[in-house]
Amino acid sequence: MGHVLRTLLSHYKRHPTQLAMLLIGLWVASALWSSVQAINTTAKESYARASALFTASSDQLDRLDGAPLSMDDYLALRRAGLPVSPLLEATILHQGTTLTLLGIDPFTLPSGDGTSSLTAFMTPPWQTQLAADSLPSIGLNRADAPGATPLLGGYHLPPLTLRNDLPPGTLVMDIGALSALLGERATLSLVAEPDAIRQPPSGYRMTRAASVASPGQLTDSFHLNLTALAFLSLIVGLFIVQATLGLAMEQRLATMRTLRALGVPAATLTAAILLELLVLGGIGAAAGLVSGLWLAGKLLPDVASTLNTLYSTEVQSALSLPWHYWLGSLAITLGGLLLAGSGTLWRAATLNVLALGHDHAWRSSYQRQLRRLTIAGGAAALTTLGVALWLSRLPSGSGLLLSFGLVAALLLTCALCLPPLLDILLRCLQRIFRRAALLQWSVADMQRQLPRLSLAMMALLIALATNLGVSSMVGGFRLTFLEWLDQRLTAPLYINAAPSTLAPLNMWLHEQASVLDTLPTARGTAEVLDVSTASAHQAPPAGAVSLFGIHPIPRLTDYWPLLATERGISVAWQALREDDVFINEQMAFTYGFVPGDTLTLATRQGSQEATIAAIYPDYGNPQSQIVMTVDALTQRFAGELATVGVALRTDADEARFRRDLMDTFGLSGEALVDQQEIKRTARQIFERTFTITRALNALTLGVAALALLATLLAQAHQRQRHLAALWALGVPRRTLVVLPLMQLGGLSLLTGLLALPLGIAITWLLVAVINVAAFGWRLPLQLFPSDIMTMLLTAVGVALLAAILPCWKLWRSAPSTLLNEGVT
Repeated sequence: MGHVLRTLLSHYKRHPTQLAMLLIGLWVASALWSSVQAINTTAKESYARASALFTASSDQLDRLDGAPLSMDDYLALRRAGLPVSPLLEATILHQGTTLTLLGIDPFTLPSGDGTSSLTAFMTPPWQTQLAADSLPSIGLNRADAPGATPLLGGYHLPPLTLRNDLPPGTLVMDIGALSALLGERATLSLVAEPDAIRQPPSGYRMTRAASVASPGQLTDSFHLNLTALAFLSLIVGLFIVQATLGLAMEQRLATMRTLRALGVPAATLTAAILLELLVLGGIGAAAGLVSGLWLAGKLLPDVASTLNTLYSTEVQSALSLPWHYWLGSLAITLGGLLLAGSGTLWRAATLNVLALGHDHAWRSSYQRQLRRLTIAGGAAALTTLGVALWLSRLPSGSGLLLSFGLVAALLLTCALCLPPLLDILLRCLQRIFRRAALLQWSVADMQRQLPRLSLAMMALLIALATNLGVSSMVGGFRLTFLEWLDQRLTAPLYINAAPSTLAPLNMWLHEQASVLDTLPTARGTAEVLDVSTASAHQAPPAGAVSLFGIHPIPRLTDYWPLLATERGISVAWQALREDDVFINEQMAFTYGFVPGDTLTLATRQGSQEATIAAIYPDYGNPQSQIVMTVDALTQRFAGELATVGVALRTDADEARFRRDLMDTFGLSGEALVDQQEIKRTARQIFERTFTITRALNALTLGVAALALLATLLAQAHQRQRHLAALWALGVPRRTLVVLPLMQLGGLSLLTGLLALPLGIAITWLLVAVINVAAFGWRLPLQLFPSDIMTMLLTAVGVALLAAILPCWKLWRSAPSTLLNEGVT
């Protein structure tokens, strides 16, 4: 075995470029995959810690009158026999970091407190529990933390103890300790086991735990998108490995024939190749794992910021990886390597000694491979149609994994059909150029190279189509999102304050001569008890949903978009003023509600019916929402004012109005927010949201370029033999150098043109199928000519960049070297 291994590995000593491309393919594939898995693993570990927190899976009680809860409320409810638990919460700022303090009662807490010693936790000097990754934010290290009493925000905390199942930035202590520490600065809330209280007591409202989606549910599509792109990069990277292994196998056929003739069994030869793959795979996977961790560390802060802003989920900014992550990343990379090298192992195990002597057996069988690819492509197309038919029968807004499966099946179908299609196109071009000898030879030579280039072209097709689909989706979302912001943010100035301040403030605004329009908004929650529909399909009730109140004046209604109405837009707005409601697109997709359905909603006066007058788009909101007038929300559903928008008259003194407003109600300058500031913040959130997607998209395209480069470098030695004959016939060397650039650029352009309809199809699947299944709302399909031109130019540019190095080697080769290639 040792002699066989040394003999096989000596090939890479003569061809170091192949070894480099093999390791690079494994490296980049493993790096992108492991980086995304590291990000996902860290985020999901943060979600698990957040879900382990006490309020994550509990029902919550609030007063209907909006007044803050007090211990009297808690005592009254406990005496009434209700199993509620008090929870104190406060925030303090320490060195620019906001820390959350929670005070709990371990005996009544629904989910248990998880403390190891109740005596030490509940008796002076008490304990402050926190996770180890929260220590840097308070200026301590792990060794000094136990027993320390740090001074934070002017308060000495009880002695610290570590508890790693808590979210970052969250400190837990006994409710008595926090009450003594902060007093009235802490806010009291009451929680209970899910469904332990069937009906909220008189004077209170209840927010069910089931009405609040967990962070993992809200972010599933985000992480699935990252995983899909990483898996795509892994596949494209393995194309590099497959192309390199195929060429190395062909070039070592003579060596293998000699080994077999000397008595080496086929099993030993196969085992030696397998061992070679495992050794090289281990090196490449280890390098990729280290690089992936570095890349994940660079990208994780942006991911954490995005998830915190979009989904209000705290994700730690430092990687936290369990042991199974390391094994999983190595297993995926090595498994992919063995899959890519399975053809090589099969040929080594099955070909006889005489067959091993035919150096061009692989090319002679290429037509049979084209027929097999055509059959496989047809089977994949039937699978794609089957998945599409299955998906069409599912309820709207479901089948996220199946939607990604449809995209994967479509990509596989097109990739399998690409080589036969390119072969047909090249045959047609040969007939077109039959009167131009050099061009006809060039096309024929390109067709002869197609067996080696097919894998690289398949990788390029997938990368280009995915790049076009994602860029079109992101561009369309950006335009739609900005247009939606312009439609929703119609007031030049918005005021944020406590609901108790906004109520008199809104009345004061109506008395000001400088105010042209006011646009108050309100928020609340309600429970959908029942639904009646005129359609044959009986939609299920939605349970607890969020409520949003608006003031339907022309300044708002003229620009607020509606997707579907029962009797027209103007009639829908009039119906809203008469106590009908609108629902957002998410609620319509999730529950199958349509305009005309009647919802039975729980109100302060009992259950009341409200008819759905319209469906409106609500981009970026992961939850179902009902819109009604501010008056209906505040009076019937105990809602509270959230903001007030103000439009001043053209001759009004805005600076004086701001001063009067701040002086009258004691507002700070931060409470008055300019419309442009809100839009600027929203744009920043948007850009952060797609930072990772764009980065992975660009990296995937880079991997495809590497696959093409690996193929060209691998066959550069054989290419020079054929170019030597042209040089001997008098073709100038400059032409010989330009010719491969034209060949590869033209082939890549053909691939880009074929990727165009595939990219458009992927764009439609992303905005109309995957987005609906993931978020519950649909984006309009928008295509950008600039993205299409960029995609085609990228296809040609990637090919030219990959061809530069082989052409440079050709340019520097001496004529005698070219001639000698034909006999070596």
